[in-house]
Amino acid sequence: MAPIAGRERASGPALVLGSASSGILELIVFHPIDTVAKRLMYNQQKMFGGGNSFNEGMSVLNTVVFKDAANKGNLAKYFSLFPGLGFAAGYKVAQRVYKFGGQPFVNEYLKAEHSDTFKQAFGERRAKPMMQATAGSFIGIGEIVLLPMDVLKIKKQTNPQSLAGKNLFQIIYQEGFGLYRGATWTAARNAPGSFALFGGSAFTKEYIFKLEDYGKATFFQNFCASIAGSVASITVAAPLDVVKTRIQAKAKDQVESGTAIVMKMVRQEGFGAFFKGLLPKILVVGPKLIFSFTIAQQLIPIFGTMLDKKEKQ
Repeated sequence: MAPIAGRERASGPALVLGSASSGILELIVFHPIDTVAKRLMYNQQKMFGGGNSFNEGMSVLNTVVFKDAANKGNLAKYFSLFPGLGFAAGYKVAQRVYKFGGQPFVNEYLKAEHSDTFKQAFGERRAKPMMQATAGSFIGIGEIVLLPMDVLKIKKQTNPQSLAGKNLFQIIYQEGFGLYRGATWTAARNAPGSFALFGGSAFTKEYIFKLEDYGKATFFQNFCASIAGSVASITVAAPLDVVKTRIQAKAKDQVESGTAIVMKMVRQEGFGAFFKGLLPKILVVGPKLIFSFTIAQQLIPIFGTMLDKKEKQ
């Protein structure tokens, strides 16, 4: 993450405010789209064709997308697209604060304690983006602590009946360690993914825009750096993401180890199987990551400047 001008790292409050704001804005913009997509995927009713008129198809589509709010006003329909908002907001804000707010602290530690090692290994100029990337990788591994919140968010969106009438402690007791299924493979996916996200962004600012201070990047430069980092992150993490998804998709009585899944994929589907769904994922997940990463990089220096001015008053 880019530091604010004149300082090695933005202040803690600035990092939290900027990262949390990016998570909240991402939620407002993309959560309804995510909900519509999931409801359409889980729908088994025929909407168009099969003897249905266009109006009948639109009526079914309206019911599938908006459920109980299908016959209510536009505002009620909009708010109906935010099921599981508590879990989603908790997960998204915590994830962005942890990831975008935590990476600068790890980067600062690497710079203070291991700067010479990186310079000897990668050279004077490449050391800076490599430290950014390595800090991102460490942060990515630790992100598995948030895995249960992601699982609960998905359950609330797609199968709310399974959680109905239960408080958080009852849900945790019911699900148990199943909330951490695939945690090892998630960590293995996050390490190269976050390395590529922060590294791709840093290399873009260093080599394309020739920035000495990443915190002085314009909105356009942050946007371009976020595109580079996000696409690299999704691509690099794709093979392990496929394995993680297959582990989590298994029923409790069909649990299969990640190693067994990998061997079966290589044997039956070939190495191309590790990149299945890559293009759709870039098109669907990419915009969300680009949006939140750009907003965080833009807002953190702004909040840092505002807080600095307030301290001086």
